Amino acid sequence: MGISNVKDSNGNPLNDGDSVSLIKSLKVKGGNVTLKQGTTIKKIRLTDNDEEVDCKIDGMSIVLKTCFLKKK
Repeated sequence: MGISNVKDSNGNPLNDGDSVSLIKSLKVKGGNVTLKQGTTIKKIRLTDNDEEVDCKIDGMSIVLKTCFLKKK
């Protein structure tokens, strides 16, 4: 697959299994859940899109944009 170009909001490279935190509170589409700023998300998975990562939060599988994430 080659070298990944996935970066967080500060330009730090992200890899599979990294832990990140949210820099902004986000409403989840299709549900009445709000993810709070500062929430830590563990074991992210990279996707085919360099601007998105896949993760699990409270048992829900969610795709998040990297512009709202900060590497821990």
